[in-house]
Formats: sequence, structure tokens, C-alpha cells
Amino acid sequence: MRLARVLRMPADEIAFRGRVEAWKWLDRLATPLASPARVPAGAHHRLFLEECRTRFFAGATSDDVPRLAARHAPEDVARVLAAADSVCGGRFDLLGYHGLEFGHPVDWQLDPLSGRRTDARHWSRIRPLDALRAGDCKLVWELNRHQWMLALGQAYRISGEERYAAACAGYLGDWLRANPRGRGINWTSSLELAFRLVAWCWALVLFRGSPALGPALLAALRASLAAHAAHIAAFPSSYFSPNTHLTGEALGLFYAGLLFPELEGAARWRDMGQRILVEEIERQVLDDGVYFEQSTAYQCYTAEIYLHFLVLAARNGVTVPAHVAARVQSLLDFLLFVRRPDGSLPAIGDADGGRLLPLLRRRPDDARGLFAVAAAVFGRADYAWAAGGVAPEVLWLLGEEGLAAFSALDARPPEGPASRAFPSGGYVVLRSGWEADAHQLVFDAGPLGCPVSGAHGHADLLSIQASAFGQPFLVDPGTGVYTPDPALRDHFRGSLAHSTLTVDGTSQARPAGPFSWKERPRARLRRWLTGEEADFASGEHDAYAAEGRPLRHRRRVLFVRRRFWLVVDDVTGAGTPSVEQRFQLAPLAVSLEPGAWVRALGEGGRCLWLRALAAVPLALEVHVGSAQPVRGWVSPDYGQCRPAPTVVWSVRARLPLRVVTLLLPAPAPELTPPHVELLTGPDEMPAGVVLGGRERIVFAGDEFLVS
Repeated sequence: MRLARVLRMPADEIAFRGRVEAWKWLDRLATPLASPARVPAGAHHRLFLEECRTRFFAGATSDDVPRLAARHAPEDVARVLAAADSVCGGRFDLLGYHGLEFGHPVDWQLDPLSGRRTDARHWSRIRPLDALRAGDCKLVWELNRHQWMLALGQAYRISGEERYAAACAGYLGDWLRANPRGRGINWTSSLELAFRLVAWCWALVLFRGSPALGPALLAALRASLAAHAAHIAAFPSSYFSPNTHLTGEALGLFYAGLLFPELEGAARWRDMGQRILVEEIERQVLDDGVYFEQSTAYQCYTAEIYLHFLVLAARNGVTVPAHVAARVQSLLDFLLFVRRPDGSLPAIGDADGGRLLPLLRRRPDDARGLFAVAAAVFGRADYAWAAGGVAPEVLWLLGEEGLAAFSALDARPPEGPASRAFPSGGYVVLRSGWEADAHQLVFDAGPLGCPVSGAHGHADLLSIQASAFGQPFLVDPGTGVYTPDPALRDHFRGSLAHSTLTVDGTSQARPAGPFSWKERPRARLRRWLTGEEADFASGEHDAYAAEGRPLRHRRRVLFVRRRFWLVVDDVTGAGTPSVEQRFQLAPLAVSLEPGAWVRALGEGGRCLWLRALAAVPLALEVHVGSAQPVRGWVSPDYGQCRPAPTVVWSVRARLPLRVVTLLLPAPAPELTPPHVELLTGPDEMPAGVVLGGRERIVFAGDEFLVS
């Protein structure tokens, strides 16, 4: 660690990091090469199974849930059984990959894509982010979270077939032998230990009564559970990754402390987990409900973590301060508003496809299960509406009572205006309504990630995403991968992959490794309003400012009579830079049309027309699936890359420069857009537009006049 960085740290952080380094040294001395000693399990495990009916999730302990799941979601039950059969055959669907094989028996340290694997040295000696040695640690860790055991357990409860329990027992026994305490890559991240601990707890309950999980295996598993909890408590991410890493670890401790009270340290684990979760929600969730990492995927993670915490606490009579439930609902409210009209979530920031507890394999943008559980827990009709019906997650988590609570709700969209600003997080949603074919635009005027590192944030200041007639047209590019391909990683999180304005072909910030940035610019929301005739938002940033070059970018977005958007971009400062106006589209067909229009064609003939204008001529390019340089790609899931058009208008001009862009939804391709005339002011800068020779929109500062 660099001395300059240490000198900037507060004293408590220096003391904490010093203790952690000392504990690592002691752990290296104490960690044996052999597997942990086994302890008697019989009585303790019988007690766990007897008490889990009241301590654990009602759905997991209910004998009626498999029958109810088959009645309410037969297609989902078939999917679970198919997933379980695949796992039995040694094939794993992980993140954006399908049918991965890790050898027979499974090599728990292997990245099957690169063929690289780590050895069994002490965890503190392994550098998991070094892709040349470890491969893609994200993929290795995803296998070792053991969340795929849930499908085996569900299949066992549904079918009663012992082959699912036998497969789980085989994998567990093999993993315990191959991953002794403290050795190898699967002990390097406390979050991964916590997720694995949670999966094991679910496996113990779902496979209750099976002879496949015999006393010897249960004793070894219980010993490893205790080692997992002790490791998490000793090495929390308090200063290393104080985000979902820390809250996920706290949930793992809460699980272990509540469900295994007979273990030494259980009370401390429970109290530590509860304390962290109560404290962190106010730090990590802003007062408007935006998660501080500026990532919708990690916002979902956080909501899942806290829903588990609240349900487990209620089941065990643990009192949780009222502000926790209130903040969880504010998290969900933000997701409710940015949710697209087609029900999917836009990808803002990193989205790696991971889940806390995938009781049903879903796309990364599918939050229906999350909303369904939240609807039953909080009694919220708008969450039930967003869920689109009862989801299997409600049954497996909450049981018959959860199903009854959800069914009692009169599902309906949120009340009040459909457009809303989230000023602390810096987002504005401009929406025509809550219908499935509505228009919606999400405007990002917030910071680059969280204040600590910006790890999962993207350089997407003042970017926009837009849906027309319910279909996504302008999208976030996604994530790609984390460590295996640094160039691809940097492209997907850089400004040139987002629908924003760039200067001199550079990003708003430069990466410093896979999870940090050399600069931490932020945008500022200047103004927003919503009304019957129009919605408006304005933001600015100075990410391109440097010594002797005080550049500033201001973007104004007007949603006129719920019919179209007008985007006005101003670049002020000195010099003659190259300015590029970028729009990243979903994988759609794009054509260049008369009048300098660009048409993106969606499903059913629905279109989005785009036209950029300035006082100087603009050059137009469309990039689709280019490799050198990387342009025109989207990543719908971790590891997946698909060609998708990037539309770029560019010019080299003396500042100040103003670019006006019209985004016009059209219900059919044969409906041609109107003629657009640019109005100029006394300073020769664009001051408005005339559409079709009759509709005038004049702008000055943060004021618009529509006539």
C-alpha cells in the first residue's frame, strides 16, 4: 500500500488495517494444510431441524410449498427441475454462461474459460484479481457460492427423488475436502463465504430428512459453517469494500448466529451482523432511496439482503429499528420508478448477474421476484403491480402466509405523477404514464459511483436511457466482464459507451484498475419540474475541465406533452475541441433517412427517430460491433457481448457550442418525422426549434417556452 494513501487515512482505518494484517499473519501460522477437525453433529443437527420450522423462512420449511408452486407456477417448477438435472450432470449455468463444466470431479479452483486455476496456498497469498494467474475470479466464485444447490433442494422437495440429495451430498463432501479452512481462492473474499454460508443453510433445510446427508457429512459441514462465520467476523470489508460486500457479510453472520446458537461465537456473530446492517443502511442508501454505488443491480442486491434480514429477524423475535424497513422501501421505490414500461430494469452501473438467493434463474434485468416478496412483506399494492403476479420466490421464502398476503393486495401502479426526481442520487425519470406502452427517459445527473471507490459506477455523467411505446431504445451498455479483458472492462464503463456527450474522444474519468478510478467527477442536478404540459430536467458537470481548460457540459432534457424529448447540450469554455454526441441503442435495426434523421426500428414497427442539430455542420457515423476500436456493443449479462448500434454526431468547433437533439417516438415506420428548423439567437447560438412549421420550442437558461 502506498505511503501517501496511508497518510490520508483516518487513524481508526489505519488501526483496523493494521489489525487485519496482523490477523492474516496469525491465520497463516494457525491454518493447517489438512481439513478442519470434524465435530459431532447428531444432536445439534436434530435440534436445528426441529427448530428451523419457527426460526427459518416459512416457505423453505413448509411441506405444502412444492404443491403450491406446482399449482401456481408449473412452468417455473419445470425450469427448476431442468436446472437441477443439469447440475446433477456436472453442467452449471452461471452469470451469462450456460452449461459450463469444471471437470469430473469438479475443480473448485478452475476458471473453465481460460483454463487457469489457483493453488491451495493460504488465502492471503492469493491475488484473485490477477487474471493471468487466477482467470476470471468472478466466475470461479460464482460456482463456489453453491447457490445452484437451491435448485437441487427445490427439486428434492418437489419430486422426493433422492438422486438430487445424493448429488448435493457428493458436491458438498468433495468441496470440503478440496477447500480446507483458509486455503485457496474460495477463502479470499468474505462476501463469497457469506453467500456460501447462506446457501448451505438453505440446503440443510431443503434436504431435511434425506439419508444422503449423513452424520459424518453434517459434522464436517457444521464445522466449516463455524469456520466461515469466524473468518467473516475476523475479516469484514469495513474499509476494503464497505458496500454490498459488508452488508452481505453481515447477513451471513446474522444467519449463522440465529440458526446455530450452540456454536461458540454465535451470539457475537448475530449481534455484529445486526449492528452492521442497521448502521449501514443509512450510509449506503441515500435519503431519496438511491443506493450509493449508482448501480441498479447492486441496489437490487441490497434490497434482497435487507428483506432477508427483516424476515429472519421477525421470525426470531429480533427487534429492528423502524427506519430500516422505511429505507428498504425507499430503495424499492427508486427501482419502481426507473423500472421500464416493459417491466425490465435499466442497467445503471455494473450489473454482473449475481443474486443473493436465486430461487429461480432470472435475467439480470428481471426484478419481479424481488417486487413480489417486497409486496407480501410490506403490503404494498404498487410492488405487487410491478411483480406482475405472484412469483415462486414468495412461496419459497414466505410460504402460504406470504401467498395469502400477496393475493390480498389490489395490485395497482403508484399514485401521483409518473415523473419523479431523486435529487440526492442525481436521477430524474420523465415518464408519460404507468401503461405498458408508455414513454420513459432516465436522466443521470449524479456522481460516478459511491464516495469510497466508485468501484461499480460508470463514467456516465448526464447520460440518458429511453423507452418508447414500452420498448427500450436507448440503453446502458452493461458490464462485459471484470478482470479477464481490461480493455473490454474499460470500454463498457467508459463515457464513449454511454448516451452522453464526450470531448476529444476521451472518457469523463480514467480507470485505475478494474474497480477504481483516477478521477471522481460528479454531475449536479440544477433543476427539475413536472407538469401537465411538459417535464424538464437540467444538469451539468466539469469532468473535462483541466488546468487552462475550464470546460463545462450542461444538458437540459425537455419531455414535451408526453410526445417527444428535446435534449439541449452546451459545452462552454475555451479552445476548439472535438465534441461527440453519442447515443447507445439496444440491438435494433438502424437506418439513415432523408433530412439527416436516424431511425431505430423496434418490435411491431415502433420507432425512435433521432436528429441532432447545431449552428455548425455535424458529421454522422453509426458503429455496430466494431473491434478496433471497440464500439457498438451491449452486454445484457456478465460475459455476453452483442453488437448494437452507437450513433455519433461529431464536430470540431470553437466553444461555446450547443447541440440540440430531438428524440421522437413514432408508432409506425411509414410515419415520417416533421421538418425541423433551428432558431438562432443574437449570439448565433441555437435558441429553439420549429417542428413542422408550426410548433415552436424556445429555450433560454433553464426556461423553455412551448407554443
